[in-house]
Amino acid sequence: MDELPVIECCTPLAGSSLSEETAIDLERVMKALADRHRLRIVNLLLRAGGEPVCVCEVQPLLGLSQGTVSYHLKQLLDAGVIEREARGTYGYFSLVPGALDSVRGVFSAPARSALAVDPEVTPAACC
Repeated sequence: MDELPVIECCTPLAGSSLSEETAIDLERVMKALADRHRLRIVNLLLRAGGEPVCVCEVQPLLGLSQGTVSYHLKQLLDAGVIEREARGTYGYFSLVPGALDSVRGVFSAPARSALAVDPEVTPAACC
């Protein structure tokens, strides 16, 4: 019986560009963002254009109790996504500059490799 040749049909993986430490940091941020209420808080802060937003403005927009809003804000604070500034008895929240850049970077496609790719050739179906 003859041996069949091995056919390389898949693009070789370049490997991960994330170190273990970076992946752990990103996991913490993504866990904090993986909640609909926290996503809405981040969106609200993004729409504020960098201006701090009082907690008293967040609660009515979300329709949640004060305790629930405080819980979600704490999760985002602990993950380093937002920062808190005390003004009297009120807390004002804003996004940490660049806090979402690392998340964005995970999902951005790298530049095409230096390998020549012929646009006229359709890649073979893999496995």
